[in-house]
Amino acid sequence: MTGPDLPTLATAAQDEVARQMQICNACRYCEGLCAVFPAMELRRVFEGGDVDYLANLCHNCGACHYDCQYAPPHPFAVNVPAAMAELREESYARFAWPGFMAPVFARNGVWIALASVVAVAAFILGFALWSGGGASGDFYAVMSHDAMVAVFAPVFLFSLLALALSLVRFWRHADGGNAVPVTAAALWRAMKDATTLRYLDGGGMGCMTESERPDRQRRTFHHLTFYGFLLCFASTSSGTVLHYLFDWAAPYPWWAPPKLLGVPGGVMLVVGAAGLIRSDLRRDPALRPDPARRSGMGAAFTWTLLGLGATGLALYALRGTPAMELLLAVHLGVVFAFFLTMPYGKFVHGLYRFAALTRHAHEQAAAHPPEAAAPVEGRDRR
Repeated sequence: MTGPDLPTLATAAQDEVARQMQICNACRYCEGLCAVFPAMELRRVFEGGDVDYLANLCHNCGACHYDCQYAPPHPFAVNVPAAMAELREESYARFAWPGFMAPVFARNGVWIALASVVAVAAFILGFALWSGGGASGDFYAVMSHDAMVAVFAPVFLFSLLALALSLVRFWRHADGGNAVPVTAAALWRAMKDATTLRYLDGGGMGCMTESERPDRQRRTFHHLTFYGFLLCFASTSSGTVLHYLFDWAAPYPWWAPPKLLGVPGGVMLVVGAAGLIRSDLRRDPALRPDPARRSGMGAAFTWTLLGLGATGLALYALRGTPAMELLLAVHLGVVFAFFLTMPYGKFVHGLYRFAALTRHAHEQAAAHPPEAAAPVEGRDRR
């Protein structure tokens, strides 16, 4: 399908999504399943910014694939979940900052993550053996707080900068010359949609994993992973506040905020990440992009989250034992790898999706304004 209504786009993945959206826009059978199809219906021509936006708005529930009458083996070969997933992963690299880093991670992301874990863990373990600390269960006896800050703060701050600039590039590209304002109402709607995973339910039935029979397992595992990560982040943040504002250094008792937030957060992160890995392994191959075109950074991200939770819990349980130094080294190695790969893997998927949900909320409010209330006739006073 070519011609003036379907311009050739920058990449093959963009072209394929534009082709399928042109077909879906004529059919509209799936318009009630998720946010993608109402957003699609506001467009007649799908340019690069449009398809990148729609791909990151897709939650990959899989419902449209099983409902589609044009899915393979039909000649139209419409497979929206797989096409969106491929373009979504491509967009992580295309909008990454600095741009030259993205191909490096796309080709070698998994190996870079593993090498980072091993290198940093070996460095910290060597530091621990040289210092002779750790027998008391005090992390800072193994590696001082200032040394930890010197190692981790630069890569963390760089990742935050890279994430912010990548998000700006994605948002501006999606504008396509039609700037969308960021309003409080759209942000609030996007916040509710993101935190409740509103569109990860196949139109209300659930997600498809192995077949057209829906279930809610993927949504549950996503919730556990997301909120577990937030609790772990809150735990680390509370420890930072206690250290700098209250001069209260680790280790902390079980009733302190870092422990009350971190332990349940770690459990949720482990269960959620393990569940997502299991779901991905069992998922219908038809819902996935071509394995030859996948960078592996999505799987690396989930495995890194699992490693963060598992090593953190093991460190908490075995603190004060001879295993503590090794566990601390491995845990900090995983943390370093997570920081390093954040801007170039699936972590940005959460930022791009929130931006897409914000744009969607604004577009839908503009396209379907609330009807003016009908005037109430006054009482007849005659």
